[in-house]
Amino acid sequence: MKRVAILISGGGSNMVKLVESMTGDHPARAVIVGSNDPQAGGLAKAAAMGVPTFAVDHRAYKGDRPAFEAALLEPLLAAEPDILCLAGFMRILTPDFVQRFEGRMLNIHPSLLPKYPGLHTHQRALDAGDAEAGASVHLVTPELDAGPILGQARVPVLPGDSAETLAARVLTQEHRLYPQVLRRFAQGDLTPITLTAA
Repeated sequence: MKRVAILISGGGSNMVKLVESMTGDHPARAVIVGSNDPQAGGLAKAAAMGVPTFAVDHRAYKGDRPAFEAALLEPLLAAEPDILCLAGFMRILTPDFVQRFEGRMLNIHPSLLPKYPGLHTHQRALDAGDAEAGASVHLVTPELDAGPILGQARVPVLPGDSAETLAARVLTQEHRLYPQVLRRFAQGDLTPITLTAA
């Protein structure tokens, strides 16, 4: 059974879907959920589902990323995860941290990578006049949002879409995509999958 740690920064909706999926014959289980924000709404949701939680407030480290990561690693490593899932974790991790989990760390990003790494992905897709948007799950590498893609969900851009309406439809597909990719990844299957939303 693979042990999965999940890092979040906010409400944790993707984390909830991942934890909910890890039941029955699933080859993995959530062992800990952590956040860089002690007030993150997802922490209470994880605790309510019986998953241990922790928080390391990044603000206390005033930009000292290595010190923040050292504090983050302590409870993480104690949980002995086989896989680390970033689910809306809004801190950029140093190459040292990433290499510690090389080949074992997944992230979900709200664009069809390699398009639009970084922030404001939905507005950028609209500004570019794209016909579709979506989300990608990828292996994390030291370069931001650039690791091998394990799955994508494609969503049509509709006439009159705003960044908010597009984001809401993409999020619905993220909730389908991430659990499917995690299950396959936990079984050792790295074949990319594509989901298409009507």
